[in-house]
Amino acid sequence: MPVAGIIAEYNPLHLGHLRQMEATRAALGPDTAILCVMSGNFVQRGEPALVEKRARAAAAAACGADLVLELPTPWAAATAERFAQGAVSLLERTGVVDCLSFGSESGDLIPLQRIAQALADPDYPEILSLYRLTSGRPFAAARQMAVADLVGEAAAAHLEHPNDILAVEYLRALDRLGSAIRPLAIPRQGPAHDQPQPQGALASASALRRIILDGRDSTPYLPGPMAAALAKERAAGRAPASLAAVERAILSQLRRMGPEELAVYDRGREGLCHRLYRAVQSGANLQEVLDLAKTRRYPMARLRRMVLHAWLGLDLTALPEEPPYLRVLAIGRQGRQLLRRMKETARLPVLVRPSQTRALPPQAAALLEQEGRWTDLYTLAWPVPTVPGEEFRRGPVFPPVQLEGKEEEL
Repeated sequence: MPVAGIIAEYNPLHLGHLRQMEATRAALGPDTAILCVMSGNFVQRGEPALVEKRARAAAAAACGADLVLELPTPWAAATAERFAQGAVSLLERTGVVDCLSFGSESGDLIPLQRIAQALADPDYPEILSLYRLTSGRPFAAARQMAVADLVGEAAAAHLEHPNDILAVEYLRALDRLGSAIRPLAIPRQGPAHDQPQPQGALASASALRRIILDGRDSTPYLPGPMAAALAKERAAGRAPASLAAVERAILSQLRRMGPEELAVYDRGREGLCHRLYRAVQSGANLQEVLDLAKTRRYPMARLRRMVLHAWLGLDLTALPEEPPYLRVLAIGRQGRQLLRRMKETARLPVLVRPSQTRALPPQAAALLEQEGRWTDLYTLAWPVPTVPGEEFRRGPVFPPVQLEGKEEEL
């Protein structure tokens, strides 16, 4: 049984994600098992996920994923490089994944591999620094110019596309880990990553988030299980989660912090903490603060992540470089077979039952405890907040699923 890894946020899971699973099995064989690493309750944009992680994971399993593992918050709400490194390391540590399937605007692996090699070139840091100093361009633009010097403009142009950027980071992570996992580029179909309006029967995740937050009907653009999960979570007052719901809590935290305290969350050490501090003193709401702090050099996603980290108290310097456990969120059709294999091959603790968390090494236990506190803050972003303890009240993983009319113990 071949095993393909897929890294995703599923925020929300849409028809394009369904097509990726189908295309992966078409390329590797119909019996291919799909093991997903999915962002938890916070996502790379520096925002809470619209729907909590277990509901999204269950929808993914119902749509064809065989096993869904959680990408913890310090990697889920991070830069593309850290996001990719954390997710790829989890796939590698399972010991069962043969292939990493990812969406790509180009669908062409060769130029993506050339870019990944360029970013590892010893001359790259110096060229990048020169472009940043002389042009004042933001990091992404300067990086593309530096890569163009090394591999040509045609290949570097792929860095203009969000999925190709992530694909390059996946390739770099595979290389850093010395992984034998093979990359598989699946051509992305339908609207662009950030296309604000649906196109025909398809809508981007960005468009869907706006539709859902506006209270409009997203059902035509979602697979049945995701539409059902969203409806169930909405009826329970747990969706959609939004930054708007916790805006005052975030502003309260930011207004208590000085530049030195904000500096903990300024990963680039470029003085962004001072600019954000001044914006906090001048902005009446969160969007004003972000708009005042934003420049060509500091993109909005970076600012949102910094603000989110400050609210969560998420200091990346105090955390490991890679996730220290494999936490199961949902189990699909072939998931039990994968878990049986992982008992022999996994190089990290595999968390399936709540009781297993008690045997975690200290560093992993500390991270899981923090994840619980971050979930307590996440639930404040729900339309109807709940009392603390959500992370463990329903258990850290999905309960055992039914198989042929009886429950199978995992």
